[in-house]
This record gives sequence, C-alpha cells and structure tokens, in this order.
Amino acid sequence: MPPISDALPDVPRDLRFFPVDNPAPATLTAGQVQQYNDLGYVFPLDVYTAGEAAANREYFDQLMASASAAGWDAYSINGWQLRCRGMYDMIVEPRILDYVQDLLGQDLICWGAHFFCKMAGDERRVSCHQDASYWPLTPSKTVTVWLAIDDADVDNGAMTVVPRSHLYEQIAFEHSDVAEKNVLGQTVPDPERFGDPPVPLVMKAGQISLHSDLLLHGSEPNRSDRRRCGLTMRFVPPDVRAHKGWNRNAIICRGSDRTEGHWPQNPRPDGDDIPEKA
Repeated sequence: MPPISDALPDVPRDLRFFPVDNPAPATLTAGQVQQYNDLGYVFPLDVYTAGEAAANREYFDQLMASASAAGWDAYSINGWQLRCRGMYDMIVEPRILDYVQDLLGQDLICWGAHFFCKMAGDERRVSCHQDASYWPLTPSKTVTVWLAIDDADVDNGAMTVVPRSHLYEQIAFEHSDVAEKNVLGQTVPDPERFGDPPVPLVMKAGQISLHSDLLLHGSEPNRSDRRRCGLTMRFVPPDVRAHKGWNRNAIICRGSDRTEGHWPQNPRPDGDDIPEKA
C-alpha cells in the first residue's frame, strides 16, 4: 500500500511546527528554548528528588497491580488522569509546569496522559511516528512531557528521537505490520531521512524530557531484566481545539481557558478508580 499522508482526513488540522517566541524564559535557559525550536526536544530536566522518584515508582507499582487485577495490560493506563489521583498530581506538579510554561505560555491545559510501561524482556516496540498524526487536535502545538518513572537507557528501551524531524510537518506513514510488534499502529519508514541521527533519551527516574508533537520518535524492545516505565503528559495552550470529544478529560493546570470554554475544568480525583474492562 502507498504511504498515508493524513490519518484523519475528516478532521481539518493545521499540522506544522509553531516556534516558541520567549526571549526571557523563567526556568528553561534561552539555549534550551532554542534547542526545542531547532531540534524539537529538550532533555534531561530535573524534577523529582531520588526519594520522590521512589514514591512515584511505588505509586505506579500499586496502580499497575490494581490494573492488572482488573484485566488491563502494561500499556493500558491511558487517559485515566481524572480517575487516578496520583496521575493527576504528577500532571499538575509545579516544577513540571514551570518548564512547560516557558514553551506554551501562562495558560496550560493537559488533555491526556499515558503510562508507557515496558516490562523486562518485553519484545514490543514503539515504531517511529509523529504524535500529532494520531490526534484530532489543531493546531499542532502539543508539548509532551515524558516523566521517567524508572531509569531509562538503551538496554531497557529508552525513547529515541530524530532531531529536526519536527520541521517537516506531516510525514507520510504506513500501517504497522503485525511482525513489527508495534504498540501503536503507525510506522514512518526510514525516519533518518527526516533529520539528524537518532538520539536515545537516557534519563534517571524523576527526570523529564519535552518534545514537539511533530517530532519523530519511537523505542526499541526492552532487552534487559529491568522495567522501563514513563508517564507521557500532553500539554497545549487553550487556543488548540480538540475534535471527537478529546477535550472532555482535560485539566486546566495553570491559568485559564480564555477562549470560549472549550476546555473544561475537571476536579481532582478522590483516589484511584480503576475502570472496568469491557
């Protein structure tokens, strides 16, 4: 089959990179803001102390155990931010929001979050893709925060990015072949054509990376005897519009929705409410 240039032809979307114009960032350095514009990502950024990172890991261990008991697999904890207090609290962590604010401005919306958990020896990969290709959002201004719950390195399947690939707008993709064992469904063939040599985002637990929704990235199988879990958090400014109801589970993390109330302010969960598996 020929490559696909638009995964959502029924949704009008503006898929191009919008450079950050912030000459006086408060938390990131001016050089890091420039790197985000030029390369499409910044890492590693310190957030949690070693003790706090251990508490995050313990929380995820308990959440994963409850999810597994309900029949969910290691990649299924997706969009549960209004059900799980610990997940919500990581999203609104001020030290994370300070970094994101330097890229998106004072009004910050988180529209989704997903734990990507590769168990030891997991043979599945995340084939190279652009996040924005999957999402019914426009314009493409999402900044993804990837929070390391566990240490992430090459052996256990750290995320790898293709620098400068965010400057190519929508890149044509193919539907993934079953043999790929891709966690997702899209594959960009020969991604090296669209940027610099791939860079693995090696991080310690408690650190984060930031990347553009148009940056090509993926990850290899976990060939180690150690788990590799990360929480992705998707932030936008309020001028972004979500179709197909993707605005419903939003959290207004900082500031307000100064537009027409497109983004609801949902309350903090009382605890962890694991959804029933259909």
